[in-house]
This record gives sequence, structure tokens and C-alpha cells, in this order.
Amino acid sequence: MIPPRLAPLLEQFDFARRRLVERLAGPVVDSGDGTEIQVAPLTDDEYFWEPVPDCWSVRRRADGPGPRATLLAGAGDWGRDAAPYPHPWPPPFTTLAWRLSHLGEMLVLRADHTAGSHALTRDDCPVSGNAADAVAAFDTGAAAWREALLGVDDAALDTVGYCTYPHGSDPEEPFAGIVWWVNQELLHHGAEIALLRDLYRARRH
Repeated sequence: MIPPRLAPLLEQFDFARRRLVERLAGPVVDSGDGTEIQVAPLTDDEYFWEPVPDCWSVRRRADGPGPRATLLAGAGDWGRDAAPYPHPWPPPFTTLAWRLSHLGEMLVLRADHTAGSHALTRDDCPVSGNAADAVAAFDTGAAAWREALLGVDDAALDTVGYCTYPHGSDPEEPFAGIVWWVNQELLHHGAEIALLRDLYRARRH
């Protein structure tokens, strides 16, 4: 049984996940009022589009990090621009590729640090070098996080440090707060990704 306090958070997560995947992969997305809108699948050009100079993005590892980044996070031939604390200020503008990679990695790692080995790191998470793989990787991460939540009971929601994810406040927070935070991350980055799709479509060639 899903704990009553978790049920609305899980419902919100499912809605945000489905809406983002539909916005990225199509062929239709709900406009918000029940009307279906045709959506073209995300292209590689759009995935890597840099709307302003000096964006942080996803890059071939052989090319090295981008402006103001000091490393490429992740595993494989591609990496995501990153830098250790303190991060550059003002923050670099991040591409759709960067944001989608960030979301997928967060979900995979939090799932593992909730109901898995509690050992995965950013160096274990492959970074996708094309749009189709990135959308699939995000959805795989979302499925893993949802599966981890299905094993949570009511007592776990109040347990501080139930999730041991090392890149957030998880070790100091009750798990219910972490579930809420993941939803917030998905909602706000999903909205940013949708806006980037709108801007790409409306750009001047």
C-alpha cells in the first residue's frame, strides 16, 4: 500500500514525468485544457542549441569542458559541463541537453541511494550524446525513482537520511521532504525545457 502522504506526491511526479516526456518525444501533448497539440520529437540540433554565448552543455569528452567549466561530469564519451564549489557566478546559462542530463542523473542516483546499492556516483552515470538517447535515459531514471518510492512505508517518510544521495541535503532531511524536492526539480526543469523548445521553434534563422 502506498502511504497516504506519499500518494499525492507520487501522482504529481507521474503527471510531471509524463508531461515532460510527451513534450520531448511527441507525437502529442496535452495543452493543459485537454486539447492535444502535435509535438515533433526533439532533434539533436535542438538538444545542443545554445541560445546565448558561453552556455554550459553536454560535450564530447575529447573536446574538454566549456566556458567557465573545469570538468565534464558523467561517464562515457560525453560529459556535462561542471565545476566544483564555489560554482561560477552569475550561473552559466544551461542548454536543454545540460538540463535533461542533470535531471536523469539526479533520478538515477537518488533511486540508487534510496533502494539500491547506495554507492553510485556521477562517474557511473553515462551522459547521452544525442536527443533520443537522452530522452530514453531520463525516462529510465524516472522509472527507477518511481520504483524506489513504491518500497517506502510511512515510517520511512519521517526518517532523516533515508536517502543517502551525496549531492543534496538528503542525509539531513526527512525523506518526505526529499520526495517533494525531487518533484520540484522535475517541475521547474521540465518547464525550462519546454520553454527552450518554444524559443528554438520561434528563433530567427
